[in-house]
Amino acid sequence: MIPAGRITSIWRYPVKSMLGEQLAEAEINELGLHADRTWAVRDVALDATTSAKRLPGLLWLTARYAQAPTPDAGPGRAPEVIIAFPDGVEVTSSDPGVHQALSRYLDREVELRPLPPLDRRDQYRGPMATKTDLRTIFGLEDGEPLPDLSMFPVRKLAEISRYATPVGSYVDAYPVHIVTEQSLAAMAALAPDSDFDVRRFRPTMVVDAPGASPHPEWDWCGGTLHAPHADLQPLIPTIRCVMPSHEQPELKRDKEITRTIAAHSRRCLGAYGNITRAGRIAEGDVLQLDPLNRSTIGTTAGSGAAKVKRAVMRAVSAAMPTGKGS
Repeated sequence: MIPAGRITSIWRYPVKSMLGEQLAEAEINELGLHADRTWAVRDVALDATTSAKRLPGLLWLTARYAQAPTPDAGPGRAPEVIIAFPDGVEVTSSDPGVHQALSRYLDREVELRPLPPLDRRDQYRGPMATKTDLRTIFGLEDGEPLPDLSMFPVRKLAEISRYATPVGSYVDAYPVHIVTEQSLAAMAALAPDSDFDVRRFRPTMVVDAPGASPHPEWDWCGGTLHAPHADLQPLIPTIRCVMPSHEQPELKRDKEITRTIAAHSRRCLGAYGNITRAGRIAEGDVLQLDPLNRSTIGTTAGSGAAKVKRAVMRAVSAAMPTGKGS
């Protein structure tokens, strides 16, 4: 095994798209960090889970659990959460007025929804995205090409096209999101007037990985990261949407954030992955990397699989509804 780095911070988000909380240690399993995103906001008109990609005001809300989540917290068992608004007013998930309070704040009819049980797959479904939706999500101007999503395995593409979030979770795509301090520093060097604060990118964990690579987590994709008490498998670079550019407490709105990532790192920063051995991770844990096994992902640039997926994506794009405003 090869020394990879050291975990410097761990983050949990009780409510999808609301501000997260830093933890000294946490349990992880196949669904991700324990009690991560057990709640989300649902758009009533769209009848689908929504996020700060569409409603940036969510990034100004804080969320914390009323009590420490029990071991059985997860799908179908969301612990009570307390949401705080920018004016200091708080409301709990058990308060019948929580939906009205969120709707009034966001100026859109929404509901706070717990993570559905695994057997309620219908509750994870959402409407098919339109080209206008993708432009909004990725902050694209008229005329800019839609992003290349061919780094996603075909099975994952099928899942995220059918469901608003993966079944059993309110994450966007994968249960783990790893960001290295080196990737943040590399981007900050390219845009010195921008603040590449880690909070903009909402990782599960941040790793310090000294070395020559500006994006060490990409080099790990296809291998396995061994922590002392858990194993993780980074899979693909994390494609970035418009969210990192949005304003949130202590961080101003800055479109240069996503422009820099798009121009210099293929619109990616960080890496998505799975948990291959459930256990516990903690700040300070040293990570060891098994040699890369590219055959596990088959998504390297220029590979035959990637070319096939790009062709599939072009076909999907051609069939995708245009939507209003395009």
